[in-house]
Amino acid sequence: MSDLFELNGPTLPPQGGGPADSVVVLLHGYGADGNDLIGLAPHLAAHLPKTLFISPDAPFPCEMGFGRQWFSFQNRTPAEIKEGVIAAAEILNSFLDGLLQRFLLKDARMALVGFSQGTMMALDVAPRRAASVAGVVGFSGRLLDGAALEKEVKVRPPVLLVHGDADSMVPVAHLDHAEAGLKSVGIAVETLRRPGLAHGIDPEGIAAASAFLTRVLA
Repeated sequence: MSDLFELNGPTLPPQGGGPADSVVVLLHGYGADGNDLIGLAPHLAAHLPKTLFISPDAPFPCEMGFGRQWFSFQNRTPAEIKEGVIAAAEILNSFLDGLLQRFLLKDARMALVGFSQGTMMALDVAPRRAASVAGVVGFSGRLLDGAALEKEVKVRPPVLLVHGDADSMVPVAHLDHAEAGLKSVGIAVETLRRPGLAHGIDPEGIAAASAFLTRVLA
């Protein structure tokens, strides 16, 4: 299936000029597109002058009639969601592999940053890759199928989870569930709860993500 899709989206080149020595992939949420998260890149790039930022559009048109989606939420049965995630993961992994090959980088020079459904994809894909990425930042998302992860985990990149405690779309309880599930398979997890924040990203979350990415890509 991955051969049928070629993901693309807006980018921010290394702000220091010259070739990229690392890459950060921004994975947007349900009903958005790559433009939704590329605005984070200038903030995250402040201490990463040799990093390329890219925010690909998800492969499928969103069933809501606008934007894109990684997988369907129309039928929320676990089996159908899992099927959709597996299909999207194949496409995303092919894109990540292509990026690394294009820029002559190793997995350890790549980080994933997701929001909402993009976080779900990042947390699903990163621990199952053959080689570990540098780290994962997940805003306002959740861990899908933690039971399967126990059997399928291959690598253990560090993770930062950021979530608003006023999120009604993906309740903050999913942060605790994700933290427990990831730690249970040996993944180091940092968390940040943002008081009063709904389903979104605030300056404090961006600052925490920037510090985390600077550390793991140093």
